Formats: sequence, structure tokens, C-alpha cells
Amino acid sequence: MSVLIRAFRPGDEPALRALFRASVRGLARASYTPEQLDAWAPMAYDPVPWNALMQANQPFVAEVETDAGTGMAGYTDLQATGYIDHFFVAPAHAGQGVARALMAHIHAQAALRGIHRLWADVSLTAEPFFAKSGFSVEMRQQVERRGVVLANARMAKMLQGAGAVGQ
Repeated sequence: MSVLIRAFRPGDEPALRALFRASVRGLARASYTPEQLDAWAPMAYDPVPWNALMQANQPFVAEVETDAGTGMAGYTDLQATGYIDHFFVAPAHAGQGVARALMAHIHAQAALRGIHRLWADVSLTAEPFFAKSGFSVEMRQQVERRGVVLANARMAKMLQGAGAVGQ
């Protein structure tokens, strides 16, 4: 399967929201309770703040060819600080190299931008993938979403050529 990574385009927001929700609901359900999943990715949402977040984050979108044509298979972003705010893969494309392609793209972008340290607040579900990608747990966290507490981990990775002072 060939994965194409492209830049965010205005108008992607609704499809990215659907992918986000499907990913949380479909892939994280073994690590979180139904109540936690509802708090993290509720069915109803306000598109105004979601659209503003996507426009601010400028995610990279992974697309794959399917029988129905080209479709979104995942997305991620890389902020100037090296922070990865979102990293989600559609359940139908899990385990097919989409996450690896997105992570490779983040690494390439970090090199181009002179970013020496990547970091993210990673779900329990994504933690093994991030660990295989060279990230280490810096701390365990309890975060609140809509009044419900969810566990995650702050994970980070120093990149090749990084000095003693990371970003």
C-alpha cells in the first residue's frame, strides 16, 4: 500500500474530525472506558474551535488509494516547539504502515526546521508505537476531558545531531 503525505487544505476539517473520532473510538477502546472515550471524542462537537485548531496546527494528511479512490488514512502535525499535538490513524488502515509514514514525515520535517526534540502527550494505545519509534516516557499524566480523567504519557525523543540543549 502506498501512503501519500500531503499538507492540510482548508475544507479538510470535517473529514479530519471524523477520522479523529473513528480513531479514538475504534483503536483506543481497549485502553479506555466508554465514558472516557465519550469525553475524549464526543459525537457532538462545535466545528468552530475544531476548525480553528486544525487551521492553527496545519496537519499533515496521509492518503491511500482504496477501491473507492483516494481516502484519508491518518493525520498528524508538528509544532515549532517539536510538539506533536495530534497523531491519529483511521481504524481501517491501522497496522498498514500509515503511522510509520506519518512518523517518518514528522522526522523529515523536524530536520528541515532544525527541531532537535520531538514530544507528545500520548494515549495508552499509542504508547507502544511511539516507544518503537524511539520515544521515551518522561512522565505519566492524568488529564481531564469534559470532567472525566484519562491517563496518558508525556513522551519525547532527542533527534540525531541534537546538542545538549533541546527545544
